[in-house]
Amino acid sequence: MPTRPHYRKPDWFTRNLFNRAVAGFTRLGISVAGSRVLEVSGRKSGTPRRTPVNPLALDGNRYLVAPRGHTQWVRNLRVAGRGNLLLGRRSEPFRAVEVPDVDKEPILRAYLRRWKWEVGQFFGGVGPDSPSDELIRIAPDHPVFRIESESARPAGSID
Repeated sequence: MPTRPHYRKPDWFTRNLFNRAVAGFTRLGISVAGSRVLEVSGRKSGTPRRTPVNPLALDGNRYLVAPRGHTQWVRNLRVAGRGNLLLGRRSEPFRAVEVPDVDKEPILRAYLRRWKWEVGQFFGGVGPDSPSDELIRIAPDHPVFRIESESARPAGSID
């Protein structure tokens, strides 16, 4: 029997205060530790949905990591395949490519090194200095997407 995808619902403080404060600052053009607001179309309604995220730059690429697991934004991004990263009035359109579990270990390590202070509670005691096998073990619980700039696509390409 397949296991249910991991998802950790945000607590009251995170949902009602922290995320709203970060999103509010980001809408004003003030990034909190590199934060952006992810805008992606709802998979059923098509209505734009927004949530604060922490993009990670690593080895010339950028990634979105889902610390709480298979959240609504993850499900929406899988269906849409693209979104926008917002900071103030600036909107950066991108294509999202999901990273396979076997390739996540260095990304999760770097993400935890950068943002453990904010999201460490969602990784079950695994941190940036944990052994590789621990990061590999939790990889299926934390979807990761590589951000590909829409402007970087070859001219005339069709999706």
